[in-house]
Amino acid sequence: MTPLAKKSARPPEKSYAHRPLLDKLGVKPGSLVAVINVRDKSFLAQLKKRAKNIFRDAPQKDSDLIFFGAESEADLGQLRILRGFLKSNGGIWVIYPKGRQHIREITVIAAAKSSGLVDNKVVGFSATHTALRLVIPLAQR
Repeated sequence: MTPLAKKSARPPEKSYAHRPLLDKLGVKPGSLVAVINVRDKSFLAQLKKRAKNIFRDAPQKDSDLIFFGAESEADLGQLRILRGFLKSNGGIWVIYPKGRQHIREITVIAAAKSSGLVDNKVVGFSATHTALRLVIPLAQR
């Protein structure tokens, strides 16, 4: 290996597969959480044990996290409104079906950008759904 190759070699990425879902999603005790259009019973039960300030189907001002279920491209039009309820350093997790053509990751990212948000993390939410975190860009906080 040349000296240049040694310098550019990156260490292997850490595996987060062993972490519980709520840790991957950044849910902390005391977080103000809004859950909109998410009906996953296992997730809701876990969330109820971790966070005490949970609001269902109604976003709250200064939310730390908003979990938003999107089953179609049309649902993504709500992102601009949800952004207004987000704490400046909070995040919106868009939870959408895996492997479907009617709503894809690129569609979610495009809707985020048009709503003044950027994506910065993706998590396997369940066997059937993916979660993509959207945040307010640093320059706008």
